[in-house]
Amino acid sequence: MKNSDQLKGLPKRLVTDGLMEETAAHEALAECENDKINFVHYLTHHNILPAHLIASVAANEFGTPLYDLDAHNMEVCPKEVVEKKLIRKHQVLPLFKRGNRLFVAQSDPTNHMAISEVRFQTGLSIEALLVEHDKLQTALAEFLDLQDDDIGDALGTMDDVHLDDLDVEALDDDAAETGTMNFSDADDAPIVRFINKLMLDGIKQGCSDIHFEPYEKTYRIRFRTDGILREVTKPPANLAPRLAARLKVMSSLDISERRVPQDGRIKLRISKNRAIDFRVNTLPTQFGEKIVLRILDPTSAQVGIENLGFEEDQKEAYMETLHQPQGMILVTGPTGSGKTVSLYTGLNILNTTERNISTAEDPVEINMPGINQVQINYKVKLTFPEALRAFLRQDPDIIMVGEIRDLDTAEIAIKAAQTGHLVLSTLHTNSAPETLTRLLNMGVPAFNVATSVNLIIAQRLARRLCTHCRRPAEDIPESILIEEGFGDIGRPIEEVTLYHPEGCSKCTNGYKGRVGLYEVLKVTPKISRIIMEGGNSIDIGDAAREEGFRTLRQSALRRAAEGIISLEEANRVTKD
Repeated sequence: MKNSDQLKGLPKRLVTDGLMEETAAHEALAECENDKINFVHYLTHHNILPAHLIASVAANEFGTPLYDLDAHNMEVCPKEVVEKKLIRKHQVLPLFKRGNRLFVAQSDPTNHMAISEVRFQTGLSIEALLVEHDKLQTALAEFLDLQDDDIGDALGTMDDVHLDDLDVEALDDDAAETGTMNFSDADDAPIVRFINKLMLDGIKQGCSDIHFEPYEKTYRIRFRTDGILREVTKPPANLAPRLAARLKVMSSLDISERRVPQDGRIKLRISKNRAIDFRVNTLPTQFGEKIVLRILDPTSAQVGIENLGFEEDQKEAYMETLHQPQGMILVTGPTGSGKTVSLYTGLNILNTTERNISTAEDPVEINMPGINQVQINYKVKLTFPEALRAFLRQDPDIIMVGEIRDLDTAEIAIKAAQTGHLVLSTLHTNSAPETLTRLLNMGVPAFNVATSVNLIIAQRLARRLCTHCRRPAEDIPESILIEEGFGDIGRPIEEVTLYHPEGCSKCTNGYKGRVGLYEVLKVTPKISRIIMEGGNSIDIGDAAREEGFRTLRQSALRRAAEGIISLEEANRVTKD
């Protein structure tokens, strides 16, 4: 059995000081051993502890002087004294030289091999100073200036496992590469490996988007994970044109065109049986092209309705409506709220050999075998209305429209829903009741709305608390719980236990994954009557609540009371 006596050095000190749980320390050390990375890098990379706190504890534990890199002039760092391969291997920075003594910065004081190898290579006496890990990474990138042949190594633990086996395909058949183009930068092997590694890391970490952002003196790369952006690395700003060129070649875009936005796609084949698509968008900015990659993992459409986060009655309402022969199901919410996954999950349930299913999407995000997916193309006037008109001549059973954006699309979709077809689509509104009035405001007659729409799902995505480290909140006054709305969730106040995020080696800042929050509105005869009588969203919401409808806010608070999400997260995604 593991005990604290088996821990040594910094891990033991962190546990002794109450900054880490003993189990978490053992798990972190095991993962460091597997991934061949140092303990300090692991703690900061996974946001388990802040870099300044780790440095302070390490300085006290090992008696190593703590040095502030913010006050250091990088121009005085001695060049050509320590070989670059040693600097990259051990993540040490030469600070200054005094006689035959060389002072170096490191963030891991247990890395004695670093000092020994630098001493052997230079023939100098080495004095180690302790610095914060994140500041060291920034300083190293600046010091090395990332020469042409060393990009991947200089950015930290960019291991090369399987990178050469990745197969990249451009998917945008319409993108024409025009003009005179220089492919030397785009085909630069270190750049290729660096971008492939970033894409692979994004997939492994479950992120939805990768942002490449140029600024005047810096360059930033960020991942959006569980709905939150976080910085993963900062390569030098002078790499911006080369990174942009490589990404544009991968997505079959015109690398000579930097004045207008462009759209493309990349397929990254990571094994014989699995490939991930990336949707690519470029945006000209003041200091270069910002490029965003949206990760389109086809497995996200196959998660199953049980894993979306519906409560039992909500799931039953969705399933029941999916199997009705005609009518309309609308899913609403802001961008990034999971609408596409909810729709694709429904289509997967309906996707049998007995049904003809056609979809009109802009863009087609995930390939679904057995479903006829149409990419909207405004250049050739293939719009949503045109696609819908064509669908109706294709003997359809089920139609999915990516988004109802205008009256023309709405009228054709409703006509289809009234003539023996099941129609699924999305709208951008804040709540389910507002969706009905949005259609009315578009100009759709009240009778058509009341008789064609069967079900509306409004949704958000909230970060799920990590079950390994969540901690119960201190006693919260009942008055506060009532003020937040816990008195309206169908559960006694005294049974409500809230949890806070803590953070451990298994998660990011106390959260791991996301869960859907839903309000599901069935258009009953009572709701239909209110629509035809000219009622507004407030009237519709009041009537729906009398029939058991729960709002997004109530759904969020119920999940908080169950310990699935935190109150802070419930407030972030649902509180006005």
